[in-house]
Amino acid sequence: MQNNKKVIEHCPNFYKIINFEYYEDDFITSKLIFVYQDYIFSIDVNDDESLSKASKIDKALSKYIDDYYFRKQMKKELTNLRIKKNENVFEIIVNSIISIFNKYEEGETRQIYVSRWI
Repeated sequence: MQNNKKVIEHCPNFYKIINFEYYEDDFITSKLIFVYQDYIFSIDVNDDESLSKASKIDKALSKYIDDYYFRKQMKKELTNLRIKKNENVFEIIVNSIISIFNKYEEGETRQIYVSRWI
């Protein structure tokens, strides 16, 4: 139980992600939430690198919930993800989510959206 509390401390968006209401036919979102839950509660809480990665995936999925454009890009890139037979599926998916998030954050800071007032 103490381990779960420590994980939740490093994942401040946990309840927002878990309680996100998505459409019934949105299988990617349901699987992402499942992977998120499974991953953060399976890490070693004594390893700083694992806690850092859990924090990053927490930020990424929080952005996924809040930002429609990021959600669209994430779904597109995850559908193109290929995993070989002997590879660790959870680790590859988590690394891909973090990588997609980092690329999006880098690209978003370079683009300026100009809204048009009518």
